[in-house]
Amino acid sequence: MAGIYIHVPFCKTRCIYCDFYTRTDMSSKHNYVSAICREIELRKEYIGDENIETIYFGGGTPSQLAKDDFEQIFASICRNFKVSEDAEITMEANPDDLSDRYQQMIREFPFNRLSIGIQSFNDNELLFLKRRHSSQKAKDAVKSAKSGGFDNISIDLMYGLPKQTLDIWNRNLDEALALDIQHISSYHLIYEQGTRLYRLFRLGDVKPVDEDLSVEMFSTMIDRLSSSGFEHYEISNFAKDKLYSRHNSSYWLGVKYLGLGPAAHSFDGQNRAWNIPSISKYTEGISSGKLPLEIEYLDENTRYNDFILTGMRTMWGVDLKKLEKLFGNQKKEYCLKNVRKYMNQEFVIQSDDKLKLTRKGIFISDGIMSDLMWVD
Repeated sequence: MAGIYIHVPFCKTRCIYCDFYTRTDMSSKHNYVSAICREIELRKEYIGDENIETIYFGGGTPSQLAKDDFEQIFASICRNFKVSEDAEITMEANPDDLSDRYQQMIREFPFNRLSIGIQSFNDNELLFLKRRHSSQKAKDAVKSAKSGGFDNISIDLMYGLPKQTLDIWNRNLDEALALDIQHISSYHLIYEQGTRLYRLFRLGDVKPVDEDLSVEMFSTMIDRLSSSGFEHYEISNFAKDKLYSRHNSSYWLGVKYLGLGPAAHSFDGQNRAWNIPSISKYTEGISSGKLPLEIEYLDENTRYNDFILTGMRTMWGVDLKKLEKLFGNQKKEYCLKNVRKYMNQEFVIQSDDKLKLTRKGIFISDGIMSDLMWVD
């Protein structure tokens, strides 16, 4: 099994916190779509003869693509890959793009999952983040998607915003739960260098939320979503009825994936690769038949560290039998030696030859994973 990720680097406006490779100039969209289709042909052997189990349109803002864009991309995928009948096919979308007309259009394609970037149901927070939608627009978009036939909907929420209180966060969770959706991804606001938010922070115009409050927000979210039927299957992700994000889960479980488009990352099971973060250089390279990418050849120690990092983030944990098979007994014993203190303090448990974070272990997960890493 394998997945395909398609990076759509276009946005109407740029959010204050975003450090992804995106552009607000849409003039190169035609060349971009043509290059995506050509890249599919050039790299169809990258993941071998694997069935495609997941296709994910991410961004940027994939809901900036039009009908003919999707027609070209899906046609190219189907010509070059074997796509499973039950493949999970996801599109990220902004609420204000999801008009009834647009939703009717995308239903003509095999999308069976929507990931809607809401971030907050508080209009003041949305204005601060430079989001284009209102709280009401976000709720209307989800309700319209449900009535239009989508029964696997995820939303993104953000916590730890400047001036955000626990009461505001609880009201955001109230609104999310009232929508009766299947999946929620929630991330703490990060002050990434190069973003407008980081510049405001450096100037002293915004102040990060207190760390104790951040922990309380995270804890509150776990409690409320868990009590409402959501399974906390990855540190930042919650799902009902086992409707995990199959695409994102493939990253954490070490499945091969092909990343298409500028700045997209790929993994062939052994090594990582990523395309150049430039639309113009990407399209020029593809049109000349040259892949504009860099490759990182992973040694055994790096692959072991990736195995620990991705496994410990999930409810499935680190499989010790698989660890030993892939990396040998020395690294298995190294892992067990370093995790023992965390097991003694009940931050980690061992169950069925798998190491898993406990509820309280989640709150110090970075430190735990760091201590399990192999250091040369």
